[in-house]
Amino acid sequence: MGMTDPIIETSGLTREFRVRDTSTGSVQRALKRRTLVAVDELSVRVGPGEAVGYIGANGAGKSTTIKMLTGILVPTRGSVTTCGLRPVQDRRRLARQVGVVFGQRSQLWWDLPVRESFRILAAIHDLSATAEQERTDELVERLEMAEFLGTPVRQLSLGQRMRAEVAAALLHSPRLVILDEPTIGLDVLSKQRLREFLVAERRTHGTTLLLTTHDMGDVERLCDRILVIDRGRLAYDGDLLGLSRTVGAERVLVVDLAEATEDLTGITATRHLASEGHGLRQRLAFDAETTTAARVLAAVSERAEVLDLTVEEPDIEDVVRRIYAARR
Repeated sequence: MGMTDPIIETSGLTREFRVRDTSTGSVQRALKRRTLVAVDELSVRVGPGEAVGYIGANGAGKSTTIKMLTGILVPTRGSVTTCGLRPVQDRRRLARQVGVVFGQRSQLWWDLPVRESFRILAAIHDLSATAEQERTDELVERLEMAEFLGTPVRQLSLGQRMRAEVAAALLHSPRLVILDEPTIGLDVLSKQRLREFLVAERRTHGTTLLLTTHDMGDVERLCDRILVIDRGRLAYDGDLLGLSRTVGAERVLVVDLAEATEDLTGITATRHLASEGHGLRQRLAFDAETTTAARVLAAVSERAEVLDLTVEEPDIEDVVRRIYAARR
């Protein structure tokens, strides 16, 4: 496989499930089956070293796609190659090139110390003693795991366990890392640490990332391309800015003012959202297509003295909701 060949390539990838139809009460009808299309004609190409956020509502088809990419599920029709291999037929060879992290499921041995889990995984992947040692040392340092290497997995905090899960998935230096909700339930510091590590890993090793998440922070910091899936179909493929533009999602300027000020209404191309503390802090929504944060700030400064400001990006749920609403 060449350096420029796609890491993921799907063409017309479709997966259907036959489910019992329980929409009606009668016993005869309950035995009827209907077809549920989980992934519908998905055609996507992901190049080496890309970081792609794969987002959509629950039940949109994200997990089904991942299962087809890794050979767990057979497609109903269409084609898929991962790292140049056919996921089902070449599953064992593919396992050497792909690492998978499921935020909700563990690949570590619950009762064993973290270090032992790594040793077992290194043996499964046929790593030489030197490669195992070097890679383990690198991951332990980067993910700050030294203090709990000897601790049984069941005694770890959620943040510690997720670091160990990511290390376990990356121990064999895979070309593609698939992360399914890796930061779910983590505190702010743990999220930050995990994101910084993934950015560094990609920079150092050219690893390709495919990330499913509901956390906008993950997408903003980790992904340079976004795929949105809606009811099994690809609804958007592009960058974050383009996504916000597509749906006209608003950014929000939050200003802290020197003194209590009346609501800052009537500023061109903005919508006053809220005021706190007698108007000391105010929130103004604006559309990035028609105005800029700088223009809004200039207009605010004419009416009040600004001490501090932040700009909030649209959140992922809002953006996805808008895409769905536009497609209905």
